[in-house]
Amino acid sequence: MDISVVIPLLNEEESLPELTTWINKVMVENGFSYEILFVDDGSTDKSWAVIEELKTEYPAVKAIKFRRNYGKSAALNVAFAAAHGEVIITMDADLQDSPDEIPELYRRIREEKYDIVSGWKKKRYDPITKTIPTKLFNAATRKMSGIQLNDFNCGLKAYRKDVIKTIEVYGEMHRYIPVIAKWAGFHKIGEQVVEHRARKYGVTKFGFSRFINGFLDLLSIFFVGKFAKRPMHFFGSLGVLSFFLGMVAAIWLIAVKLYHISAHIPYKRDITDQPLFYIALVAIIVGSQLFLTGFVAELVSRNAPERNHYLIEKEMH
Repeated sequence: MDISVVIPLLNEEESLPELTTWINKVMVENGFSYEILFVDDGSTDKSWAVIEELKTEYPAVKAIKFRRNYGKSAALNVAFAAAHGEVIITMDADLQDSPDEIPELYRRIREEKYDIVSGWKKKRYDPITKTIPTKLFNAATRKMSGIQLNDFNCGLKAYRKDVIKTIEVYGEMHRYIPVIAKWAGFHKIGEQVVEHRARKYGVTKFGFSRFINGFLDLLSIFFVGKFAKRPMHFFGSLGVLSFFLGMVAAIWLIAVKLYHISAHIPYKRDITDQPLFYIALVAIIVGSQLFLTGFVAELVSRNAPERNHYLIEKEMH
């Protein structure tokens, strides 16, 4: 199979027929063998009923329905496991991504040998309250990851099959799949300017909280990518530094006290009367705890067995 089109959705009943017809038209015109894999992320409207109707008309349609809303990352992770295409295209269900971009994305993966080609919505139809924070997050992600993409959060992306079968997407890490892929060893990441269309049906499903979550996810993915397999390098280094500074301060206080005693010089303040003593004590305790945390982290697998366990209500093949 040439292409798997992965489409997470939440309450998009109006757009699904038009989107499916459009994708089918593009695939037939270009002679691609394909599948459309919908993941219904706990919709409360008639999205699943619409998908069932589309299945009768388009055999390429496959679908997974979550019992409740888990989020876009969960939907992508399950879809990636189920996809069979040599190239996987992800896109949103709201018709803001154009299926006409698919042939060029596919060509760049197959002919130019990219691992990932990420869409760049250079001209956007979003309000300024969304575009400015997005620009800031993109700049921060470029700086921290070293990946020179202008639009990390664009839903329209193309992946080589090996990439999606290797990486794991959890939490709300879908924004940083290129970063996850890079840490997994896939370094050929390209970008393509794509059309951004104004929303035709419904309303956006993302609120202000996604910006806070985005920043926290960025810190998380940076830490996991850097130190997941060597947490002692992070916690141990901080622990040793804190312990060392605390010990130096404590030894200095003791040395000063002993010097005054041996030289018979009056020294009115006890060691425990000085704020530096308590700062040194806290630094030693914190340093020991961080060092022990590093040891524990080395023993704990970062892949919890239940982290990507989702309740699937229905599935179509």
